[in-house]
Amino acid sequence: MALTGIDAVVFGVADIKEAARFLDDWGVSRVSASADNLVYRTRDGAEVIVRPKDAPDLPSPIEAGNTVREVIWGVADEADLKKIVEALRDLPSFSIGADGLARVADPNGMSLAFRVSRRTPIVVKPTATNAPGSHQRIDRRSPVHERAFPINIGHVVVFANDFAGMRSFYTEKLGFAVSDEYPGHGVFMRCQEVGAHHNLFILNRPGKPGINHVAFTVTDIHEVIGGGIAMSKKGWRTEIGPGRHPISSAYFWYFENPLAAPLEYYADEDFCTEDWKPGTHERKPELFAEWAIVGGIDGNTRRQMASVDQSGRGHA
Repeated sequence: MALTGIDAVVFGVADIKEAARFLDDWGVSRVSASADNLVYRTRDGAEVIVRPKDAPDLPSPIEAGNTVREVIWGVADEADLKKIVEALRDLPSFSIGADGLARVADPNGMSLAFRVSRRTPIVVKPTATNAPGSHQRIDRRSPVHERAFPINIGHVVVFANDFAGMRSFYTEKLGFAVSDEYPGHGVFMRCQEVGAHHNLFILNRPGKPGINHVAFTVTDIHEVIGGGIAMSKKGWRTEIGPGRHPISSAYFWYFENPLAAPLEYYADEDFCTEDWKPGTHERKPELFAEWAIVGGIDGNTRRQMASVDQSGRGHA
């Protein structure tokens, strides 16, 4: 397959106005807004689309409440799109929507759509670092970010009702490559052989499919921290973070929100090629986070807000 990444995520929500308030603060750009439809874009053009959760034309939810209703995957060109359509046409869930997009449902019931990508890849320059004998930032201070401006929608993490079925669907039908794995419990996958560590992370949760989080890439750890503090200052509640994942190496900060399960700022994840060696890991808390601050950082005092993780989400 020739997927290029996540082109859009469609959310179904109870409160459109509150969703718009969050997204304005989150740092994505507002394209259009009405009582029944919001469209925002990241810096590279990936779309966040928000609809009322009872909109009759939305795909069925895989869980109750505010949640992701569809993931739209991008491809490079019409020729690649045709190949994907032909590969998926035999699936019982295959359809062509009124908008002209080919769609299928994965084994979790999540609607997946496919289109020629509307994203424009951009190049950013993270803050140069200094170390003894290796000075990359000379006569310049490291920046302090007043807020974050997400570059793209990097990945979606899902709870799988049928873990084996989901793993085989994405690897065999859509051609995803496995980057790392908790055998029988979780699998990190990327949609391109050469690319970021994962666009999809599947966690095993029989009988209770759902969304764990949706992640937005920012430039570097400084933007993760600046964006997170700005969100905290505006009153949005941290789920967990800031912190660092030892698997994928990324710095993170997760926020509760009126769109779905937590949204994440993250930066500095591993980049994989054909030479990347997938690892197998034991599922345990220290492999979710090398370190993490529970409750976030207060936007005014710039100090830790809590010391006990009470999210109950079983980060691993």
